[in-house]
Parts: sequence; structure tokens; C-alpha cells
Amino acid sequence: NDLSALDAFDLRLYAPDAGKTQLRSQIVERPNVSFCYPRHAGTALSKALWRSGGMVKQLKDDGVRIYHGLSGELPVGLKRSGIKSIVTIHDLIFLRHPEYYHWWDVMIYKKKFFRTLREADRIVAVSECTKRDILHYSDFPADRIDVIYQSCSTRFAHAAGQQLFGRVHADHSLPQRYMLNVGTIEERKNVMLAVKALRHLPEDLSLVIVGRQTAYTKRVVQYAVEHHLTDRIKILPDIDNETLRAIYQMAEAFVYPSRYEGFGIPVIEAIQSGLPVVACTGSCLEEAGGPDSLYVDPDDDKAMADAIAQVVCGAEGRQQRIDRSRQYIKQFENTGAARRFAELYKNL
Repeated sequence: NDLSALDAFDLRLYAPDAGKTQLRSQIVERPNVSFCYPRHAGTALSKALWRSGGMVKQLKDDGVRIYHGLSGELPVGLKRSGIKSIVTIHDLIFLRHPEYYHWWDVMIYKKKFFRTLREADRIVAVSECTKRDILHYSDFPADRIDVIYQSCSTRFAHAAGQQLFGRVHADHSLPQRYMLNVGTIEERKNVMLAVKALRHLPEDLSLVIVGRQTAYTKRVVQYAVEHHLTDRIKILPDIDNETLRAIYQMAEAFVYPSRYEGFGIPVIEAIQSGLPVVACTGSCLEEAGGPDSLYVDPDDDKAMADAIAQVVCGAEGRQQRIDRSRQYIKQFENTGAARRFAELYKNL
């Protein structure tokens, strides 16, 4: 949307089908924006083949000069067609931590990644961490990789208001004092560390976890049962942004103990919401949260608890951390990412 507002390009959004109305409607309708779907693709297989390479002829017929793959892959034959290309790589977790994937998926993702490198004129990495991973696992030239941070809207920075607070608090039976975690409840995101940290924290402080559940959730719940923590944990499914905004703003702190991320948008949302952040070392989270958030080893629950104690209400320097972190994340809020991409396209 930010890029189309510059009115510097005709933008065609290619997809195998129209997808979900809720997602498609997030695109602002402008004269320079259009959706493009396969001319002859009715089955799931034909759509997959179109996406992996069949679309190239359609791109040529449409007069496309630059193709930007937004999800880490490019169609086969793009370079041979003469169309310039950019691909955004969000993360290489399947290479860095293959243990979190089925072996078959790792094989497919690896094949797509190295195939994409052969097609790409340039790569956009969403963090310095991701760029390091690309250079570590491939011989793609460093001078053809640009780091452009993801833009993050400012919707979570706007106060939700007491009326919404009251309704959300009652509807979801939220604890009076809680720290918050947002994200899929899966092994890589390591929310178990925050659960274990509860044992070292005051009994009136709870943990609210918002996100899609996986089999890992059962392990988290079982640990809570065995250690008499069930009354201090609240697990909520994915919820709408308005409700989530209120849940963020009523929390005391945000915990994000993920072992590995490509970037970490929830960290920025939390800081926008006025929360201090405790996250883990080892990936890109220091880039997302900045120097005034706290970072601990992803296996050290005592260090996690100590860090949380340093940022909850009443902790010395808490507000200063929040204020400095808010200043730090301005670089991600409705940033000049669109202008960076426009410059990249023009140079290409």
C-alpha cells in the first residue's frame, strides 16, 4: 500500500487465485494496482505449477519488467525470460534449525531456496540476521543483498480505551497482573521458558499466551499441571486485532523466548503498546527490540525470570526503557521501506 501510494509504478499482484476476501481487502484500491490470476488453472496442481514457473509466460505477455517474489521464491525460467527479479527472504530457519520441520519439507524448501538463488538478480533480507544466514548457506554475492526491515503499522500504538479494556478483560477472564506472549505455540518459539520462569516470580503475576495451538501446547499445559501453575497461565486462540491491542496494553511486560526468528514483529507491536520486552539471544530479536529490551539464553529460565523482574511495574528504570524502545522502533513504523523498494526497482 505504501509503495502504490508513491504512484511511481504500475503494480500487478500475481496469485494463484483470489484467496481470502479479508486479506485481499487489505490492499488499497488505486488505479496503479491490479490483481492477476492464472488464465487456465482450476486445480490445486495446476495452480502450483503456475506459481512455480507457468506464470512466466503470463508475466512476459503482460509486459512485466521486474518481478518481486515476496515469499522467498521465484518462478523457474524468470532469468531466461529477461525479466529482472528481486526476492524477499524472511528467514532460513529450515536450514538453521531443520529439527523443527519434517525432513521432506526441509528437502523441498532447500530445493526452492537454491533454485531461487539462480533466478534472482537481487535479494532483500528482512534483517541482518537473515542476510548472515544467506551468506552462510550460499555463495550469493553480498553486494547483491539489501537489508530492508519490514514496515510495521502503528495500530497498536493507539490507546484502546477503558471501555474496550473492561470488555476484553471480562470476555476473556484475564488475570489482574500478567505478562504476555503472542505467536504460534510451537517448539521453536519456546514459550515453555516463560512458563518455567513463573516458578521464580511473584505468585500474583500470570502469563497470557495468544496464538494458534500445535501439539507443543500439550507439553506446555502438562508442565503447568505438574508444577501447579495452571491458575497462572491463560491460553487464548488467535483473536482480532482490536482485542489483541487491548490485551497488549493491559499487560505489564512482553516475553518472546523464541529460539530463532527472521525478524520479530510481535516485539515491535509490544513496544508500540507501551510494554518492556524480554526476549532471547541467538537470532534477530536484538535487531527488533533494540538495546533497551532485555535478552537471555533460550534455555535459562532463571535468567528469564530475573529479566522479567527488572521490567514489571515498579521496577527501577522501567519507563525509561519503554520510552527509549519506542524511539528505537520508529525506524520500523510506516518506514521508508516503500521508498527503499522504489529506489531498488529503479536501479534494477
